[in-house]
Amino acid sequence: MSTKRYPWIVVGLLWLVALLNYMDRQMLATMRPSMQVDIKDLNTAENFGILMAIFLWIYGLMSPVAGIIADRFNRKSLIVGSLFVWSGVTFAMGYATSFDQLYWLRAIMGVSEALYIPAALSLIADYHTGKTRSLAIGIHMTGLYMGQALGGFGATIASNLSWQFTFQSFGFIGMVYSIILILFLREINSKNSDSNRLQSAVSPIKGLRFLFGNPAFWLLLLYFTLPSLPGWAVKNWLPTLFSETLGIDMASAGPMATITTSGSSLLGVLIGGYLSDRWVQKNFRGRVYTGAIGLALTIPALILLGFGSELWHILTAAFCFGFGFGLFDTNNMPILCQLVPSRYRATGYGLMNLTGIFSGAMVTDWLGKSSDAGNLGQSFALLAIIVLVVLTVQLYFLRPKTIDYVEA
Repeated sequence: MSTKRYPWIVVGLLWLVALLNYMDRQMLATMRPSMQVDIKDLNTAENFGILMAIFLWIYGLMSPVAGIIADRFNRKSLIVGSLFVWSGVTFAMGYATSFDQLYWLRAIMGVSEALYIPAALSLIADYHTGKTRSLAIGIHMTGLYMGQALGGFGATIASNLSWQFTFQSFGFIGMVYSIILILFLREINSKNSDSNRLQSAVSPIKGLRFLFGNPAFWLLLLYFTLPSLPGWAVKNWLPTLFSETLGIDMASAGPMATITTSGSSLLGVLIGGYLSDRWVQKNFRGRVYTGAIGLALTIPALILLGFGSELWHILTAAFCFGFGFGLFDTNNMPILCQLVPSRYRATGYGLMNLTGIFSGAMVTDWLGKSSDAGNLGQSFALLAIIVLVVLTVQLYFLRPKTIDYVEA
């Protein structure tokens, strides 16, 4: 197998894992009408919210732990094991007969899915140099967006066949694919090989001390966390905003919102990855500037989402937000690579995931109250102020001094 092609083969292999990662977690959100016929506890929105929330809280709490594990153990094994377990959980959900069974299965899924992202992004970053790193991560992230979009079709399959068959089918596909990964995925083989990486691994406490003692990491943490507020707002509440603003039912608003934002984000990560990989060769802040352009695009988008009243207003704003967020999203791990050495990167991204997800949980709750009060659009517009603040801080303070941080 060509050593020049294999880094891209790794991206291709992990692309499908990323798709399954998001699709398996999203399917439940679309299949409640089918499932509540058999599991009566799902008839209440409160119980369904509890079921969705347990995944989010467990996933968030496990993210920094998953990063520490990925920096100290073989990443291939973590990726394969994570995929097999969450696919097994998805398969088992097809046999669930009670709310309690679904609850514990979702909790286990939160643990297993959290192990994937830090290990996968760290592996891709090690395989790809500064010349291809953002594009490689961007391509991988299109798998996440595609999985998010395809998760909505779980309801279609469930209505035509059954919700049990839907869970069982996609769970089985994931378990089979984990066997394929055992055969074809491998750790990086170079002077930064897995054995050298593990030999140089330090204690988790020392790794955390390095990260929290690095002012640039605190800036990156802020830069990642605050834009997560509108990011999760759009993911969780945009269909509702579409429905309320345009006066259409959720069956139409849901696909319209998710397809517009997922499709434009997919385009954004590809263009953002290509642009920043070239810009950083001329200016170490090239990735920062690319992300800044993306965040700047989300500001008018949030305002238009909040106060727009026509279909073309809302669709234009949703496309602009998704595209801008894609430019931002594809450069987070590459910027981390400019500030943190290889053996701490999975831990660093795990901490970023933790703060991003918890901020998402808070904004989701706040927007729920805003929706009940009839102020959902105004709350979306207010999020533009947060983005403006973090954009100003980012441009002034975030100043990487190398393309790839290497310890002396």
